[in-house]
Amino acid sequence: MVTPSGDADRAASVTLRPMGERAVLAEVADLTGVVALHAALAVAPPAGVEELIPAARTVLVAFDPRRIGRAAVEEWIRRAALSPAGAGPPGPLVEVPVRYDGADLDETAALLGIPAGDLVARHAGVEWTVAFTGFAPGFAYLVSDEWRHDVPRLAQPRTRVPAGAVGIAGAFSGAYPRETPGGWRLIGSTDAVLFDPDAATPVLLPPRARVRFVPERERVAAGPLAAPPPPEASTGSAPSAAVATADARPALRVLHPGAFTTVQDLGRAGRAALGVARSGALDRRALRVANRLVGNDEAAAGLEIALGGFVARAERDAWVCVTGALVDVVVDGRAVDAYAPRFVPAGGEVRLGSARAGLRAYLAVRGGIAAPAALGSRARDVLAGLGPAPVHAGDVLHAGSAASAVPVVDAFPWTVPPSLHQVAVAEGPRADWFAADAWATLLDTPWSVSSDVDRVGVRLDGPALDRGRHDELPSQGMRPGAIQVPPHGRPVVLLADGPVTGGYPVIAVVTDAALDALAQVRPGDRVRFRRV
Repeated sequence: MVTPSGDADRAASVTLRPMGERAVLAEVADLTGVVALHAALAVAPPAGVEELIPAARTVLVAFDPRRIGRAAVEEWIRRAALSPAGAGPPGPLVEVPVRYDGADLDETAALLGIPAGDLVARHAGVEWTVAFTGFAPGFAYLVSDEWRHDVPRLAQPRTRVPAGAVGIAGAFSGAYPRETPGGWRLIGSTDAVLFDPDAATPVLLPPRARVRFVPERERVAAGPLAAPPPPEASTGSAPSAAVATADARPALRVLHPGAFTTVQDLGRAGRAALGVARSGALDRRALRVANRLVGNDEAAAGLEIALGGFVARAERDAWVCVTGALVDVVVDGRAVDAYAPRFVPAGGEVRLGSARAGLRAYLAVRGGIAAPAALGSRARDVLAGLGPAPVHAGDVLHAGSAASAVPVVDAFPWTVPPSLHQVAVAEGPRADWFAADAWATLLDTPWSVSSDVDRVGVRLDGPALDRGRHDELPSQGMRPGAIQVPPHGRPVVLLADGPVTGGYPVIAVVTDAALDALAQVRPGDRVRFRRV
């Protein structure tokens, strides 16, 4: 069959780049192409395709290699690129009420050489489309063919932009779902709930939605931005892990939370297109094993305890299991082994010493931690502020019902986390942005883990990875395990709470199986990468 030249041109206009072993980055010429390709891909994704993440020039397609192969995914993307422009149903039309009272309204209008009233009329007079989301859960990047302005960002970004602020930057418009820093020019504000993790539809403006800003005419003004809601009413506040659910009973009272303890399960898969990271336990294997050893479902919520030092008292008879980092475990006054179920009588204490190897210990309670869920998960996302608040002294942790009996286990095979971590990586989408020797440097260097380690990422110290290209990279989809290289040249490995889009080139991606090992790296440890 002969392919028409127009179809061939459109197919050739899509460049497919590897994003590790579980994703493909489809790159097109411009944002218009992104919107069209994303619409075509979203019509009928094949089984095994897990996420579609549009960004400025790319659509990231994540897939499960156990269900669909890379070659099949790439062929599907190429076929979708042949779809007529605008393929797929139009997104819903959402009207957003706006008070045009932004702090930058007058200055922005002056920059564009028009009166403030004209800027308001133009902004409200066009239909916008959500090209992609990112930066924060529910933050939509809006574009319009009718919007002709290219607005420079603020030279000095604000350290605090209130929730509901409506801004413009470059060719985009958008509204801030929660209080964050930001450099967009603020022209208005809205009371619309842009992101509600407890709602059936959590994001008001999903990708491909059509948007019209509707002025609240009696309140149109060019004055200061409206005051933000009081802290207790702010968007994105997280309930305490101590809050009980209906079918749960008190299990543990926290006496000392350690350095940093959060509730974690296996996270929020499939939400990245809404700006929501996967989150969840960084060492998923450790949490799964701890749950199995107390008779829970593997996905039940437990505690992720950084650096140890955790102490709790049992409110009733309970079973617990500790896995992950090497810590001394004391139950009801007796030293016990990790990786084994332990009975704690009512009033007895569970104590974890300081981590002597590895960074994160996991404590499972029979029945699972029954903290409130957000977007179907009890995981705490520290970057987005989703999920139960970090655990504090005095919190009472509730547990639900177990899935099965406590297994009889004499010993469970496990190894002490090493100080030299061997980490497998696959090629990233921007390896060609680096100098010819960058890959060899990445693989040959025993990288040192810096003191900047958290749930968002691991920063590594060592030689700079030289770039062959130094231009700006448009924002693109990210994955846990992506190895970004900022301008200083030292790699940063994104973890489960990392952003879903980013603008630094990704030279390589840690394999999914190797991600758990990175949960246990601590400052001063060494990391060696090996290519698969």
